[in-house]
Amino acid sequence: MEEDAGLGNGGLGRLAACFLDSMATLGMAAYGYGIRYEYGIFAQRIENGEQKEEPDDWLRFGCPWEKARPEYLLPVSFYGRVEEPEAGVKKWVDTQVVLAMPYDNPIPGYGNNVVNTLRLWSAKSPINFNLKFFNDGDYIQAVLDRNLAENISRVLYPNDNFFEGKELRLKQEYFLCSASLQDIIRRFKASKFGSRATTRTDFQLFSQKVAIQLNDTHPSLAIPELMRLLMDTEGLSWEKAWEITTETCAYTNHTVLPEALERWETSMLENILPRHLDIIYKINFLHLQEVQKRYPDDVHRMRRMSLVEEDGVKRVNMAFLAIVGSHAVNGVAALHSEIIKSDVFKDFYEMMPDKFQNKTNGITPRRWLLLCNPSLSDVIAEKIGEEWIVHLDQLTQLKQYDSDPSFLRSVQTVKQENKMKLAAYLQKEYGLTINPASMFDIHVGIEKVNSIDPWCKI
Repeated sequence: MEEDAGLGNGGLGRLAACFLDSMATLGMAAYGYGIRYEYGIFAQRIENGEQKEEPDDWLRFGCPWEKARPEYLLPVSFYGRVEEPEAGVKKWVDTQVVLAMPYDNPIPGYGNNVVNTLRLWSAKSPINFNLKFFNDGDYIQAVLDRNLAENISRVLYPNDNFFEGKELRLKQEYFLCSASLQDIIRRFKASKFGSRATTRTDFQLFSQKVAIQLNDTHPSLAIPELMRLLMDTEGLSWEKAWEITTETCAYTNHTVLPEALERWETSMLENILPRHLDIIYKINFLHLQEVQKRYPDDVHRMRRMSLVEEDGVKRVNMAFLAIVGSHAVNGVAALHSEIIKSDVFKDFYEMMPDKFQNKTNGITPRRWLLLCNPSLSDVIAEKIGEEWIVHLDQLTQLKQYDSDPSFLRSVQTVKQENKMKLAAYLQKEYGLTINPASMFDIHVGIEKVNSIDPWCKI
């Protein structure tokens, strides 16, 4: 069986996979971006009724769907320092570079002859070996340094419901953001499809041609990175770069759990991404000026709304950064969206209510019904046709059959057949005997099912 690319986890990965499928089916010209982890979410075994986790080496036989695109290899910088050669002009220098190699995967729409792209980045070291130093310690160190650089795309962190402030995680998040944004800008500047020639240099239309959706706080570094690219590389002013950034980015919040919200220590940011911390400080300074104008003399509110938390260890609140740097903020269910307005981000909602909205999470019926349960799909199609496959609201037509004995009997037959298939599988694979006539209470870990954790660009 083909290996599953388990490159995301939890609801984030599931939602991202559904986003990509839906956008391709709707015919929207969209890209998904993610990291091509060598080891995805762990492989699961059951021993004596308990879960055992094993490394998920999904690439050991290669991936038949992906295509390497070395012609679009991009540099991603870390460490270094910030210097100001002239007043108001800052440069990030003496950096360590890791190369981002793109691998493209096709995302086909359903029955519409549309194929979008999921571009996954793999970290490659820029260090070249010189074999004459084979017996020299410098050669061995070069090998170790090369491995260190490529560790960025080695393994996926298994949890997204608990924040771990580790250096590798920060590098992974920035690696994704920087490579993807450089790629987006390159494609924006290209004159026509398939051309690598740079002809469009005016960024006035950027936010009309590009929409970046931040899938939770993990890609929040896209905001200071886009600012850096527009100012330091493209030569735009702070004011113009900020206008473009806020008009381009939108933020989806996925959790209200305090332990899951990312808060990076400023000392780590200063070491790994000094230019970005510099930009974040200025964003925060200008943001707090706006807060003070709206709520003069309310020092407590200013402290609560600051992007930089100074209680104990100094940290940057990435959710606050995403809110300030985006033109829209949404929760993923009506109740969730109300909670972030009335509790988690209450101060921000009071100051900028027009930003906040709700986008109830959906699923793709192609995967979670048509593919997963073909027998039930056939029963539904016999009654209402097949339009529900691309228009899920058509399933409401089934209400007229809620008292139809023939239809209910067909549904019950499908359920019983599926239970018998599961019972046979458990007997074959695990030696467990269960009664197919009993009630099954099943919790499914959906994060392993074709899940990628990218952020999407339309």
